[in-house]
Amino acid sequence: MANNEWTLEDYLRNRQQAYVNYFESPGGKVLLADLMKFCRANESTFHADARVSAELDGRREVWLRIQQHLQLDVTSLLKLYSGATGND
Repeated sequence: MANNEWTLEDYLRNRQQAYVNYFESPGGKVLLADLMKFCRANESTFHADARVSAELDGRREVWLRIQQHLQLDVTSLLKLYSGATGND
């Protein structure tokens, strides 16, 4: 299939594979460990200063996107990014 004929599902499958290929490599695992700390993967992003809290939320959003691509299947990603709720 030519690139200009790709469906959203094809695009997500390709992108997910790129995430998996990189982050499951030895170098990717080192980077993922660093990002886990930097993005506050397992910590609250609350801060009394709203600007700091917003920055921490942004970092965490990056972490969540990476995790979506590493842990969800393509069908789940398709639902997530197409706005489907599963009740459709």
